[in-house]
Amino acid sequence: MTGSTPAPFTADDYRARMERAARAAADAGLAGLLVAPGPDMVWLTGYTPTAVTERLTVLVLTPGHDPVLVVPTLEAPDAEHATGASALSLRDWTDGKDPYAVTAALLDHSGRFGISDNTWAMHLLGLQRTLPGTSYASLTDALPMLRAVKDAAELELLAAAGAAADATFEEIRKVPFAGRRESDVGHDLADLLRRFGHSQVDFTIVGSGPNGANPHHEVGDRVIQHGDMVVLDFGGLKDGYGSDTTRTVHVGEPTEEERTVHDIVRAAQEAGFRAVRPGVACQEVDRAARAVITDAGYGEYFIHRTGHGIGVTTHEPPYMIEGEEQPLVPGMCFSVEPGIYLPGRFGVRIEDIVTVTEDGGRRLNNTTREMVIVD
Repeated sequence: MTGSTPAPFTADDYRARMERAARAAADAGLAGLLVAPGPDMVWLTGYTPTAVTERLTVLVLTPGHDPVLVVPTLEAPDAEHATGASALSLRDWTDGKDPYAVTAALLDHSGRFGISDNTWAMHLLGLQRTLPGTSYASLTDALPMLRAVKDAAELELLAAAGAAADATFEEIRKVPFAGRRESDVGHDLADLLRRFGHSQVDFTIVGSGPNGANPHHEVGDRVIQHGDMVVLDFGGLKDGYGSDTTRTVHVGEPTEEERTVHDIVRAAQEAGFRAVRPGVACQEVDRAARAVITDAGYGEYFIHRTGHGIGVTTHEPPYMIEGEEQPLVPGMCFSVEPGIYLPGRFGVRIEDIVTVTEDGGRRLNNTTREMVIVD
């Protein structure tokens, strides 16, 4: 995806984001930020190189200075067409030159910098070799909430992605399940996500019967059978922003135990959602959902955190997990997805994306959370 992130973002939007990031760096005691190609660069500038290679590309943000994008000369024409290009300066380097020396000229030679998590090790080592007096901190550790609070335009895009995922579920529940492989249903999910506007499908989990007890099973060649519980977890990017939803369906009529477990997970998901409001620590969302499952006697079978942030990637801070004391802020978006996983038997998970409002939370997924029977 070269050039601009889809409308409605403008050069002024990207300028404001870069200024905000530089201020956040200063507040965190950092000399600046170094951002490699990836989601942080897309969010800050609207730019993704045509190919991420061994050639150094890095956005340099330092408080009190204009942002600079260091790029290989052969990539400069594409960088100039990014929506955020007018809000920064380009510094290009040609093959045969030292890109670390070009970057070093922009940096405090004894400073501590935040660096994006997906920076290649060879580039970090090259900077350390050129500037031995500098030190570096992971951007997720140093500024975990940098992209966490979404503005109105971002919320609109996330809501549209959620609606597309909802439309996908409404269609997938109509297709035959019994007698088909998990991979067949997974292909159906991917096709539907694309039909409803997704440019990128990140995952299509179809966990039938005992496979549903593995939260990240994805898809396999198992033939779905009558009587199976089936976990469906799917999402990707639509107009640059993520979707992620889970519903658990049943092929034919469920047993009383299966209905009971599904009802417990549904109540836990509701409790997690009801815990969302400004000022509440992230861990309280996890605690609220987990308490329902624990009180029902299934605590040992809820084996993952309750949620993760979502934005230009489908997994990002904040995380709804014990020990995360970051308070919720209006505009944050994250999943609420408790589950129960009974090894060798079946699993149940229900997931919505939720955004924090001024007085609570709002779901961005609105399909039924009741048990759905499929053929």
